[in-house]
Amino acid sequence: MDMSRRTVIAGAAAAGITAATLGSAHATGGGAPVRSLFGTLPDGTKVHSWSLANGSTRMKVLSYGGVVQSLEVPDRRGRFANVSLGFRSLDDYVASSPYFGALIGRYGNRIGKGRFTLDGRTYQVDVNDGENSLHGGAKGFDKRVWDVEPFTKGTDVGLRLYYTSLDGEMGYPGTLRVKVTYTLTRYGDWRVDYAATTDKATVVNLTSHVYWNLAGEGSGTIENHELKIDGSRYTPVDEGLIPTGELARVAGTPFDFRRSKAVGEDLRAAHQQLLYGKGIDHNWVLDKGISPRPEWVATLKDPSSGRTLRIATTEPGLQFYSGNFLDGTLVGTGGRVYRQGDGLCLETQHFPDSPNRPSFPSTVLRPGQTYRSTTVHSFTR
Repeated sequence: MDMSRRTVIAGAAAAGITAATLGSAHATGGGAPVRSLFGTLPDGTKVHSWSLANGSTRMKVLSYGGVVQSLEVPDRRGRFANVSLGFRSLDDYVASSPYFGALIGRYGNRIGKGRFTLDGRTYQVDVNDGENSLHGGAKGFDKRVWDVEPFTKGTDVGLRLYYTSLDGEMGYPGTLRVKVTYTLTRYGDWRVDYAATTDKATVVNLTSHVYWNLAGEGSGTIENHELKIDGSRYTPVDEGLIPTGELARVAGTPFDFRRSKAVGEDLRAAHQQLLYGKGIDHNWVLDKGISPRPEWVATLKDPSSGRTLRIATTEPGLQFYSGNFLDGTLVGTGGRVYRQGDGLCLETQHFPDSPNRPSFPSTVLRPGQTYRSTTVHSFTR
């Protein structure tokens, strides 16, 4: 990875992978997204659910947190299943969600002690994970109601989600105007385009926090899923899961997914990093680095169903979280309890604690610049 490329900003939108390189050989068009009332927050704010379908993919998205409540794709025999963990009710998302399906910001992942210095000024942001800040604080973007605008464009269907984070929200400087576009292509690929501008220097790291189980949510462990990550290094962490600053080689460690292997193969190895995370909760340094266009970086496959997820991104990092803190207290959309390892996350991102690590790719955004990032999820069987 070229560590001299330390910016997440660009003057023009990152171009996508061409449709010919994505999805299955069978492409079908979809209709306009359909809105329905999902629930009402205690303050009276209405939350809506949007249903959209294209190709062989069906999604439901909430205006609350931009949450992907469900994502259905077929198996090798054409049988559909929801492969994204979530809840049936708005009350559950408000009360106890571990970021199921949500948009994450203003800063995805952790900032050590919730503190960073920018242009000579030290900022204290909300601390909500021990002594650290996680996913933007106690009321990050995952707990905000987004404005949603449906669209159809050619054979694509999708949603544009808008949120304005005011100067000082959760301690972050600058008013940040965010636009996230969810697109379902005619091939059934789910593309996420992030864009943001600010009126004051700030830090930004946006991502999506879908928990995947390609056998179907509530079906049990993901340890038999096979995973490949195109990353030769990862960022080791301390006991608070804050990167030490080292870019360690994965070779000879449980973190070596350069060749596809079962998620559970080395999950219980006697390795200090696994003990810190109670499993895997680490950032991979992608070999490609930052790229102007999405490039393939990871493949996840469930052998039992044949469902395969390929991920392409412009981002330099990928956080792989093996669902270590699912503890059997949450009941999912299918009415089944989620236990440890019943879902996993593959969060495309810049590195954790980058504002405190000058050697990491920069997450600083300044007035006049536009933050842009793209991730594509492609499903096959």
